[in-house]
Amino acid sequence: MKQVSNLEPNLEPLVMSELGDGLLRPRAQVSPKYFYDALGSRLFEAITALDEYYPTRTEAAILEAAGAEVSELVPDDAVLIDLGAGNCAKAERLFPILNPAAYLAIDISTEFLHQALQTLGHRHPELPRLGVGMDFSTCLELPPESIAWLSKLGLDNQPKIVFYPGSSIGNFAPQEALVLLRQAQAVCAASESGGGILIGVDRVKPRSVLEAAYDDALGVTAAFNRNLLRHLDRILGTDFDLEGWKHIAFFNEQESRIEMHLESLREQTVRWPGAERQFCAGERIHTENSYKWDPPRFEALLTQAGFIPTQHWTDEDQWFSVFWATV
Repeated sequence: MKQVSNLEPNLEPLVMSELGDGLLRPRAQVSPKYFYDALGSRLFEAITALDEYYPTRTEAAILEAAGAEVSELVPDDAVLIDLGAGNCAKAERLFPILNPAAYLAIDISTEFLHQALQTLGHRHPELPRLGVGMDFSTCLELPPESIAWLSKLGLDNQPKIVFYPGSSIGNFAPQEALVLLRQAQAVCAASESGGGILIGVDRVKPRSVLEAAYDDALGVTAAFNRNLLRHLDRILGTDFDLEGWKHIAFFNEQESRIEMHLESLREQTVRWPGAERQFCAGERIHTENSYKWDPPRFEALLTQAGFIPTQHWTDEDQWFSVFWATV
């Protein structure tokens, strides 16, 4: 197993600018990709085990029930490209079904990914695997190191399967999601053998179910949201007081999305090198959107991105969907 990180030092000014500009907007916001430092990744892992958080277990049940169909439709001996791999558990459950020729795991949390791949290697020592630490939210393009690795393995033209589970596509507004899906289509189409995308999508459902999933009784999601401030303190040099902020989550029906915010509990000033921002009591930092889809709209989005929607599976309650689309 080789570990690659292309979160290079020369990207730091761009990160600092993005974060600073976001905090200084009239309505402050921070991208949800900054949830995922090592602690944030572990907190999210805990969220997926909560009773209220249905997406992970529902998606897993769908793929288990549809395993035979998935095996028939999705090419085996392909390169499995796992976007937002996290602890790699979701992709690992597919190994017996897909029999991938190689596993390419991509995640912004490089340290967490490295540990996950080391653990994975003990269970699957025969599977070539590569970890790529990168932010694909603005541009999904395989870095030269991963292309060279596939070439060395003789897998340049094996089918490429992009696996994007957990409805992480919901973090993108529809037009942003279209851009990312077009880039995923280009990754698959670059292989002479083609390939496709296997993607999990959360669906519109009762407000009470949605809001509980993002504001659990134990407060794990609240800790996950507030940990973002710790991450900003480290990478931007801010001086957030975590006790001065509370977690807010609600379903915006008009936009068909869950919104997460951090709300200031008092008037306070947050400082970082070269700038500061005053927050009034009740003022919020917008930290995440999670868009919810219905199947026809998402199939139309896949088609617009250049994919050919082939199959769609759902659960008994029709709360979640998994799509397979080819290039």
